Amino acid sequence: WICQRSTVASMVHRQETVECLRKFNARRKLKGAILTTLLVTRNFSVGRQHTSPAATTSTAAMAQEGCKTVLNKKSDGVKKRKSSSSVCLMGSTESCNNAEEEEMKGRKACKQEIIKMTEQLIEAINNGDFEAYTKICDPGLTSFEPEALGNLVEGMDFHKFYFENLLSKNSKPVHTTILNPHVHLIGEDAACIAYIRLTQYIDGQGRPRSCQSEETRVWHRRDAKWLNVHFHCSGAPATPLQ
Repeated sequence: WICQRSTVASMVHRQETVECLRKFNARRKLKGAILTTLLVTRNFSVGRQHTSPAATTSTAAMAQEGCKTVLNKKSDGVKKRKSSSSVCLMGSTESCNNAEEEEMKGRKACKQEIIKMTEQLIEAINNGDFEAYTKICDPGLTSFEPEALGNLVEGMDFHKFYFENLLSKNSKPVHTTILNPHVHLIGEDAACIAYIRLTQYIDGQGRPRSCQSEETRVWHRRDAKWLNVHFHCSGAPATPLQ
């Protein structure tokens, strides 16, 4: 206190002043709250003396009824909102489910159509019907097949040779089975099918034979009609040369 009287004294006095102000403010707030409570209590007592019991009862009843009405309106509004939102949610869910079901049905029908077109194409090959074959295939058909010795063939001339010199002259029965067909839809106008082609035929000595090939065909829809634009064949020749 003696050595640092310039700082310690002022600090102590300042701290005491702050504490004194805090106590003063607390007492003032408490006094104000007490006076307010006393004033409200006095006014309420005087009002009850000048008001009849019947009026007081009716006023209270009206206030209570008003409160009930407001609460009922609020609760009704909340109930209506909940019900409407739930109805909207159920409707949107049902519409989404219906849309998904319709989309699944459409995709399934499209896959079945691709399988059917592939069967028709193979049937045209087995029957040696080059005209039917050209209606199903694109004029610029490209292919990889054992008959082409691993080369990419484009157009119909290469296939026409086999139709004219072999398939159309074959009088023996040929039966083909498509095994494990898998169809991949590529948008709305393109699809790819992969399958195993099992062919049964009669050889030159009259004995039944079987050969197998793995094929992949790419289909493209033009003017609401599916056309085979490319195919890849591996394994045994798709057309028995015996």
